[in-house]
Amino acid sequence: MTEFVRKIIPNAKDDVLAGITVSLAMIPEVVAFAFVAQIDPLVALSGAFIIGLITAIFGGRPGLISGAAGAVAVIFVHMISEGHAKGMAFDVPVENMGYYYLLGTVILMGIIQVGAGVLKLGRFVRLIPHSVMMGFVNGLAIVIFIAQVKMFSHKKLEIGIDGVKKYINIPMEGTELYTTVGFVLLTMGIVWLLPKITTKIPAALTAILVTSTVVILGKFKVSTVGSYIREGGGAGLSGEFPTPNMEFWQYMPFTVDTLTFILPYAFLAASVGLIESLMTMNLVDELTETRGNGNRECVAQGAGNILSGLFGGTGGCGMIGQTVININAGGRGRLSGVMMALTLLTFLLFADQYIEQVPIAALVGVMVMMVIETFAWSSFRILRKIPKADAAVLIIVSAVTVIYDLAIAVFVGVIISALVFAWENAKRIRARKHIKEDGTKVYEIWGPLFFGSIQDFNNKFDVKNDPEFVEIDFMESRVSDHSALEAIFALVGKYQDAGKKIKIKHLSDECQALMIKASPKLASVIEHDIDDPRYHVMAKALK
Repeated sequence: MTEFVRKIIPNAKDDVLAGITVSLAMIPEVVAFAFVAQIDPLVALSGAFIIGLITAIFGGRPGLISGAAGAVAVIFVHMISEGHAKGMAFDVPVENMGYYYLLGTVILMGIIQVGAGVLKLGRFVRLIPHSVMMGFVNGLAIVIFIAQVKMFSHKKLEIGIDGVKKYINIPMEGTELYTTVGFVLLTMGIVWLLPKITTKIPAALTAILVTSTVVILGKFKVSTVGSYIREGGGAGLSGEFPTPNMEFWQYMPFTVDTLTFILPYAFLAASVGLIESLMTMNLVDELTETRGNGNRECVAQGAGNILSGLFGGTGGCGMIGQTVININAGGRGRLSGVMMALTLLTFLLFADQYIEQVPIAALVGVMVMMVIETFAWSSFRILRKIPKADAAVLIIVSAVTVIYDLAIAVFVGVIISALVFAWENAKRIRARKHIKEDGTKVYEIWGPLFFGSIQDFNNKFDVKNDPEFVEIDFMESRVSDHSALEAIFALVGKYQDAGKKIKIKHLSDECQALMIKASPKLASVIEHDIDDPRYHVMAKALK
C-alpha cells in the first residue's frame, strides 16, 4: 500500500481531474451497451465500477481504464435471451433467468482470464504485428464514432406480436438536431482550443462543464443523460452500493447442462476482453513510452470480472476510448482509474440528479475528439510505402472490427500475417552446389528450413544423377521445426536407398540429438566434430 501511495503522489492532481472526466464519458457508453445487451443500465454501471476499481489498483498498466465494454456486452445478447427461455421452461419457472446465467458467465469468464494470466499467456500479445495494431485502432475508432452518431436519436419501445420488447431509434429532426449538433461542435471547439491556451485545466472536463452550464441556464431542450436512460426503459442513475447477489446462488442451477450452456460464451468473452485490454495496453505503452505487464493485467481483469459477477454486475475489459481520454487529460497513474471508479459510484449514490442533467451532446463531443485523436491518420500516408501484404492486413482488420468484432479481426489479422511471413520465408531457401576434387558433390543450404520451405528444399536435390558421395552443409541454414527434421530424414533415406553415401555437416547440437533419437543409425551420417571456427561462432549465435 505504501508503494501504491508513493507512486500516485507525483501526478495526483492530473490523475484526479482525468478520472472525473473519464467517469462522465463512461456513463453514456456503458448505458448504451447495456441497452444492446438488454440488461438494466445500473447492472452495467455497477460492473464498470467494480472492474474499473480492481484493475486500476492491481492491473499491469497504470492509466488504462476498464469498464463494462461493448465488445464484451454484445457477446451476451443471445445468451441472455436464450437464458430467459430456459428459465421459463424449468419445473418452477424463473423470471429473468438470463440475468443469472449472465452472472455465472461473467464469473467463469473471470476465472478463464485469471488462468490466462497465471499461465503467462499475456506475452503472446507481442506476436501481434504492427499492421494489426493499426487496423485495430482504426476499426475501433470507427465503431466508437458510429456509436456516437446513434446518439442523435430517440429510443422508442415496440412490442412485437410474440410479446418481445424491442427498442428502435428515431432520428432527431429540426431544431433539436441543429441545437444538438451546435453543442457537439461547441464541446469539440473547447477541447481543441483550451490546450493551446493552457494545459493546467483538463480540456475535456472543462468542455463538459461549460456545455452543461449553457444548456441548463439556457433551458435548451436537448437529450440528456437522464432522458437517454429513461427512453431505454431505465429508471435513472440512482443506485445502491454493490453487495453480493444472493439470488444468484438461489436460482442458478449448478449442473453440467449449465456449464455446457455458458462455457462457450464465457470463453469468447474472456478472449475478446483480454485481446482488447492487451491491445489497449500496448497503445498506452506507445503513448506514454513505458511498458505494462500483460500477465498481471490478465489476472486483474479476471479478478475484476469475478467480483463483478458475484456482486451482480456485468463483464468488462479495457476501454480504448476512455483510456485515450484519460491519457490526453493527463492521467498517468493508478489514481486516475481509482478516481474514475469512485466518481462513478458517487454519481450513482449521491449525485444522480445532477449527472442526469448533463447533455448527451457534451459527451458526444468529447468522444468524437477522442476518435479523431485515436484514429491512425498516418496509415493513409504509409499504405503505399509498406509491403502490400501489411497494407491489406491493416485494411482487413479495420473492416472486420467494424463489421464483426475485435477478436475475430485480430485473429484474422494475425493468421494472415503469419501465412504471409511463412510464404515469404519459404521462398528464401537456397542451395549452392559444387564438386570437390575427390568427386564429392556438396550442397550448401541457405535460408530457414521449416514446414513452408520443405517442397523447395526437396527440389534442390537430384538423387538419381548425383555422384556416389554427397555432402549437405547447413552452415548458413537453420532447421526450425519437426517438419524440417522429417524432410532431412526422408532425404537421407532416398540417398541410402539409391546406394549412395551421404554426410550432413553443421547441424545444430539440438537438431543432431533429435535426429539421432528418431533414428540411431543416422549417427554415422552426421559429422559431429568439425574443425571450423565459423561453425562455432554460428552455433553460439543461434543459441
